[in-house]
Amino acid sequence: MTKPATLLAEALEAWEHTRQGLVAEAESIPAESYGFRPTPESRTVAELATHVVAVGLMAAGELSRPDGDFARQSYEEHLREYASHLAADLPKEELLELLRRSGKDCRDRIAEAGELAMLQLIMRFDGKRGSRLAWLYHAVDHESYHRGQLALYARLMGQEPALTSLIRSG
Repeated sequence: MTKPATLLAEALEAWEHTRQGLVAEAESIPAESYGFRPTPESRTVAELATHVVAVGLMAAGELSRPDGDFARQSYEEHLREYASHLAADLPKEELLELLRRSGKDCRDRIAEAGELAMLQLIMRFDGKRGSRLAWLYHAVDHESYHRGQLALYARLMGQEPALTSLIRSG
């Protein structure tokens, strides 16, 4: 296995790996269970998948903008700017394809902005400055969090999560 050539390539590889894992968890859940929500306040499987796509688009969009600033508008306004075109009720296969395609598109957009851009500072949601690269890792962490949620949803539905199945199969 070769190592990524740059810090940015390493971060994008981490995002790709995390998105692939999230897609694997979503794939393992039957289509008829995409409306499952563990509590009335929780997102459904389909809503989680759509949320991951929306936040990925927002992160890639804002991080790749020369004037990117997460505090320039509210979180909800950012989502409207970057993801208002997303359909709310896509079937499983379309959601999976959207997760795959948008992940690649987001990584391509960040790669095109370049490593030097990712080393620059950006205003975070909390009004503090941080490097764009650190906030790229924040996006990776966000998806990892939701991957864990999908694994828990699978367990709550009596299914084995995808990562557990992968480990069991050796």
